[in-house]
Amino acid sequence: MAEAHAVEQHAAPAAERWEPRIVAFLCYWCSYTGADNAGTARLKYPPNADIIRVMCSGRIDPELITLAFSRGADGVMVCGCHIGDCHYISGNHKTMARMPLIKRTLVDLGIEPDRFVHEWVSAAEGEKFARVVRDVTEQVRRLGPLDWPGRLQARGVGRGMGHTAWGEQP
Repeated sequence: MAEAHAVEQHAAPAAERWEPRIVAFLCYWCSYTGADNAGTARLKYPPNADIIRVMCSGRIDPELITLAFSRGADGVMVCGCHIGDCHYISGNHKTMARMPLIKRTLVDLGIEPDRFVHEWVSAAEGEKFARVVRDVTEQVRRLGPLDWPGRLQARGVGRGMGHTAWGEQP
């Protein structure tokens, strides 16, 4: 009886200590500079976002987003230049077309829509970047940890991974 109580005491703090891991893809010319400005201005936001700098948000392949989730991200952010401000002229137009499709695909794969956020953040919007990170962190915290491999297995995806390939000898 005392052992069960001791286990509960040790287990509870671990659950309370869980912090969401968010992967943030930021375009080099605007969003990354906006994040840098947030840091320079010493704006407060959670340290949960792991920033990955890309040259343009239009270069973010949907596979990068699913890879982030499959490797342990609880949430993903994509931030790019405002429409009309892209250093590469039309990169953010590609982003604008892709992101709703990616969000729908993630839902089909069993990932809640609030785990994926797309925002336009300019170089001068450090405060907006800090707010987006705070908002996304709270959204994902409310959802709890994402065990995507477990969710896929529950939907019947990947069951044959432990079996030999067809035609091979065991």
